[in-house]
Amino acid sequence: MEGLLTQPFLTALLFGAVTAGVPLLLAGLGEQISEKAGVLNIGIEGMMLFGAYTGFVAAYYSGSFTLGFIGGGIGGAVVSLIVMLLCIRFGLNQIVIGIAVTIGFEGLTALLHYFQFSRTYPRLDAAPLLSLPGLGAIPVIGPGLFNHNAVVYLAVILVGVFTWMFRSTYVGLNLEAAGNKPAALDAAGVSVIKTRALAVLSTGFLAGLGGAYMANVGAGLFVPMMTGGAGFISIVLAMLARGRPVWVLLGAALFGASLSMTTALQVAGVNVPTDVVQMLPFAMVMLVLVIFARHSVLPPALGLPYVRGDRG
Repeated sequence: MEGLLTQPFLTALLFGAVTAGVPLLLAGLGEQISEKAGVLNIGIEGMMLFGAYTGFVAAYYSGSFTLGFIGGGIGGAVVSLIVMLLCIRFGLNQIVIGIAVTIGFEGLTALLHYFQFSRTYPRLDAAPLLSLPGLGAIPVIGPGLFNHNAVVYLAVILVGVFTWMFRSTYVGLNLEAAGNKPAALDAAGVSVIKTRALAVLSTGFLAGLGGAYMANVGAGLFVPMMTGGAGFISIVLAMLARGRPVWVLLGAALFGASLSMTTALQVAGVNVPTDVVQMLPFAMVMLVLVIFARHSVLPPALGLPYVRGDRG
């Protein structure tokens, strides 16, 4: 237990928290966009998983992490097209379709991986890291927080961008109206269908990017069903954040720290069963729901299909 306060443990904990939290942050920000527009995107787990697969494949064959991240984002966006078509265009049940998308792409990615790599699990080289000048040299905090892949900094920048967009732009106003008063948005001449479709497409891209980060940076390889419920945790983050991207960031940091505990405890030499440690993030989800869920406010039209021209 003495190793818990050492520099290697604290650095590993911080570094692992960021690495594990970034996929949750990206997917949570994406889910927040969908929920603001009135779409409960339960299929975000499938989007993350397909993004992880396509991102890994793109990086593996091209040798470029940049192309890998782009490929992951595109993969997630492709999956979101299914949700757009079935839930927004045809008005089918969003929960049922989301669950079907998740289960379907769990099987599809496992099948594609088997046919492509058989039972082997090729690895990527270590992803390039970008150390922020000055900050990266701070003991413990520097290597843990300010020495990461560029996608980490992009995710943090997106928190500020989305905060500004939701509060100060017509895009944010339209998203808010699509989730709260879709009939009013329709009456103002703005297409609810188009607004929701673009929101879901953005969600898919961000979720796919998060999945690609998980595979290419976090693990360095693709393993079937490697997301392990991260998409569902992201949904919880988006719901509890109540439209505030900064809260998604704080929640992702909290759950990221829980997810990184396994590696950090191993570095410290603490003998704790892996299964017990891996249970921590899900226990944290239940605890947070008990404490904060009663205060969360969701858009009135969340999960409800909308027919263009309906004023009811």
